[in-house]
Amino acid sequence: MADDSSETQTDAALEELFVRSERVPFVYWRAYTGPRTTVLLAGAVAVLAFVTALSHLSRDRTFGGPLAFALPPGWGEFVPFGTVLLAFVLGGFAMGLRRRLTIAWYGTVLALSLAVVVPFVTARPTDVLLFVGALAALPLAIRNRAAFDRSLDLSAFQTAAIVAFVAAQIYGTVGAYTLRETGYDGIETWIDALYYVVVTGTTVGYGDATPTSQGAKLFTLSVIVFGTGTFAVASGSLIVPALESRLGAAFGTMTTSELSLLDDHVLVLGYGDLTEPLLDELVSTTDVVVVTPDEDTTSALDDRDITVLSADPTADEALLDAGIERASGVVAATNDDARDTLAVLAARGINSTVRIVAAATDHRHVDKLERVGADEVISPSTIVGRRLGRSLLDTDGTEADESGTPAETDETTEDVSKAGSDDEDAAS
Repeated sequence: MADDSSETQTDAALEELFVRSERVPFVYWRAYTGPRTTVLLAGAVAVLAFVTALSHLSRDRTFGGPLAFALPPGWGEFVPFGTVLLAFVLGGFAMGLRRRLTIAWYGTVLALSLAVVVPFVTARPTDVLLFVGALAALPLAIRNRAAFDRSLDLSAFQTAAIVAFVAAQIYGTVGAYTLRETGYDGIETWIDALYYVVVTGTTVGYGDATPTSQGAKLFTLSVIVFGTGTFAVASGSLIVPALESRLGAAFGTMTTSELSLLDDHVLVLGYGDLTEPLLDELVSTTDVVVVTPDEDTTSALDDRDITVLSADPTADEALLDAGIERASGVVAATNDDARDTLAVLAARGINSTVRIVAAATDHRHVDKLERVGADEVISPSTIVGRRLGRSLLDTDGTEADESGTPAETDETTEDVSKAGSDDEDAAS
C-alpha cells in the first residue's frame, strides 16, 4: 500500500509538471501577424511597386490586362509613373504606420488596394510578386486596425501652412484654366493648368505654357509668390520637427521609432539606486523603457542598448510617448518619494488597469503611494531592517543564499505594505 501511495504521489507530481490542460500552439501566429509584420509588408510592397514600375518604363507601355479597357485614352503612358508615385506614397504610409497613425492606416489600405489592381491593368509577369505581396499585406493591415490608433498631431501652424499650400494650388489651377483662352498659350485642360501651376510654383518653368496678356502675367506673378511661399512654409513646418526628432534620437535623447511598436513592455519611471539591479532583472525577460530627464543617464543607458526616453516621467505626454496604454507594468523607483507619487498619479490617470509597483525610500510613505494608485509598494528600508534583525536573532544557523537573500525574504516582502501602514499609524 505504501508503494502504491508513493507511485500515486509521483504520478501526480509528474502530471503537474508536464501535463497541461490548455492547448499549447505549435506556432504562435500572433507573433508573426502583428503590427510589426504589417509595417514590414507595407514597406516590402512599396519596394516591389518601385521595381515593377521600373520594369514597365523599360518596355513597351501598351498594356493588355483585363482592366486596361477602363483607362481613359492616353492614360496608359501614365501607369508606370503612377506606380512609381504609388511606391513612394506607400513608403511614406509605412513610416506613418511605425508611429501607429490612423491616417497612415487608411492610406496604406487604399494604396495596397491600388497595388492589387495594377497587375490586372498591366498583365506582366513581373507584376506577380507585387500582386502576391499586396494581397498578403491588405488583410493583415485590416486585421491589425486596432493597433494603429494614434491621431496625426499637427500644430496650429502646421495645419495653417498645409491649408494655405493647398489653397494656393487650387487658386492657381482654377485661375490658369479660366484664363486659358484669353491669357495663355499651351493650356487647354485641367491637367495642363495643374501642370503649369506646379512648374511655376517650384520655379522650374519649362516654357511650354506662357502668359500672353497683361492680366495673365500678373496672375502668374501671384502664383509664383503664393505658390513658392506656401510650399516653403509648409515643407519647413513638417521637415524641421522631423529632423529635430531624428537628431535627438541620434544623440540618445529620444527613441520614438523604437517606442511606437512596443507591446506588453515595462515602463521604469525615473532612475535611482534601485533602477540598476531592476534593469538587470527585467531586460533579459521583457522589453523595458526607461523615462528619465537626466541626459547623462540617458546617454549611458542608450550605450547599453536599453530603450530610453529623455523626458519628465511625471508628464502625461512622456508617458503617452512611452506607450503606457500598451504597457504590462510600471515601476516608479527613484530616490524621491514625491516624484514617485507624481509619476504614479500620472500613470494611473492615463491607464487605469496597468499594474504599478513603487519603491518607497521612506517607509512612512508606503501608505501614501498606495492611496495615489500603486498596486504594490516596496520599502527597501523595511526589508533591510527586518533582514538585519532576523540575522542577529537567528539561532538556527539559517544562512542566506549567494545573493544575500534569506529564505524568509519572500515573507518579509509580502509584509512590507502592512509594515509601512503600521509605521504610518504609529507616526500619527
